[in-house]
Formats: sequence, structure tokens, C-alpha cells
Amino acid sequence: MSEVVPPEERVCERCGRMDVWSEREQKWVVAESDGEPQHGQPHCLHEWDINGAYNPFSK
Repeated sequence: MSEVVPPEERVCERCGRMDVWSEREQKWVVAESDGEPQHGQPHCLHEWDINGAYNPFSK
């Protein structure tokens, strides 16, 4: 049986917002880079980089 491996991070292809999965909070949270949150643009309709190229099954 294959194990499903969910993504741990995602990046908006339009504005660059970066999110990471928080196990503690069980939700996506804004990532930080050099202590700065990576919010992107506040009015962006985010286009996440998780698409058909992502393989959710472990090898």
C-alpha cells in the first residue's frame, strides 16, 4: 500500500507568498524568511505551485 505524502510548503506563482504546513496548528501558516513574513500581495487570488507535477505518493 502506498503512503500519501501531503505537501509541506506552497508558493503563490503570482505574488510569491510562501506558506508552510503547521503540524501544531493543523493549517497553512505564512512562512518567514530572515525573520520577515512572506505575505505576498494582500489582494492576490493565490495560484499555488501544487499542480499535476506534484506526486502525493511516497516511492
